[in-house]
Order: sequence, then C-alpha cells, then structure tokens
Amino acid sequence: MSNNIPDFTTLKVRQRAQRDKWPQDFALRIHRAISWIGRAERETEDPGAAFLYLWIAFNAAYGGERSTFGTRDDFETFFLRLERLDADNRLYGIVWSSFPGAIRLFLENRYVFAPFWKFHHGDSGAQDWEGRFDAARRRFHAALRAGETVTILSMLFDRLYVLRNQLMHGGATWNSATNRDQLRDGAAILRNVVPVMADLLMDASEGDWGAPMYPVVES
Repeated sequence: MSNNIPDFTTLKVRQRAQRDKWPQDFALRIHRAISWIGRAERETEDPGAAFLYLWIAFNAAYGGERSTFGTRDDFETFFLRLERLDADNRLYGIVWSSFPGAIRLFLENRYVFAPFWKFHHGDSGAQDWEGRFDAARRRFHAALRAGETVTILSMLFDRLYVLRNQLMHGGATWNSATNRDQLRDGAAILRNVVPVMADLLMDASEGDWGAPMYPVVES
C-alpha cells in the first residue's frame, strides 16, 4: 500500500513496539482490529469475504456493545475523534484520491441506499427516495469540496452499513453478479480507510475508547 495507508506488517510492527505501554482494553482492541486487517489482505479473489473481514476490523476498532460507541448512530462521534487525531488529513486525502473510482461508483449505487429498500418494501415515507438519492449526492460533493471529513465518512459508512446488513442477514448470494459491484467497491473503500483508522487510534491509547464486550477470560 501507499505510504499513507499502512499494510498489516507496518501496523503490526508499530503495535508490538508500543503495546506494553497501552491499557489492556485498548491493546486488545488494536490487536483484534489489526488481525482482521491482515486476514483481509490475503483475500484477493472474493470481495464479499474481504468486505466482511474489513468490517470486523472496523468494528473491533470502533467499539462493541460495552464501548463508548455502541451503535450505528454513534459513527459520527467516532469519526469526530478520529478527525482530531488526523493532523495530516490522511482520511480526507484517501477520500479525495479515491473519489473518481470506488467511492463515486459506490455513492451512485442505489442498492446501498437505505431509502431505496424502504420504498421497495412499501414504506410510504420513502416514495421520494430518488430525490433524496440525488440530494445525498449533492451533499457529498459539497462536503468533498469543503473538506468535511466527518460528513464524508458518515455518509459513506451509512451506505456501507446497508451493504453489511445485506450480507450478514442473508440478503445476498455468494459470488453473485447481482451485488458484485457494490461488494468490490465497498471492499476497496474499507481496504483504504480501516488501516488508517487503526493507525490513528494508536496515537490515542490513553483515550476512553470503552471496554470490550468480549474480553479475554482465562480459564
């Protein structure tokens, strides 16, 4: 990967050099996140598997049921904290450089837009999904021009969460041509963003990132 996007080996070397100084809960969070990043790196032929491994890595870094951040609604809080750590604007740089490719295609895919599915299922409040889809596209462009990293990440992960649900709740067929485009693009986005998130977190080991729901319990 590029100098701004660390690979598994780079992250692991840093983690091993610093982990003895970290609080136990934080060290476990980073260890788990990096382990799944490493697994995702080896998944070069199956975008669905890569996406799931990277989502697990994100979840390990982001929180859990006993963490400070426990739900989808708290994504923005997490991104705000990352933005404060991101002095070099690495996350925004990834979005800017990736926008002509995977991100643009992902945002233009209605199948990862939640109101589209609400309309499909007969929700009367989603009749205007197409107008909302166009408005979201314009809002993303405005945020991109203004360098609003938190807004950009929140919008992206809202779409990624829809894709995550499709996979985890059995709403997609493995290796199907039907959803391959969004899986390819979703995995590409996470492959760039999640390692940087893990790297940024290692700059803030003393922060209150919450306790893991499933700590290591000695038998």
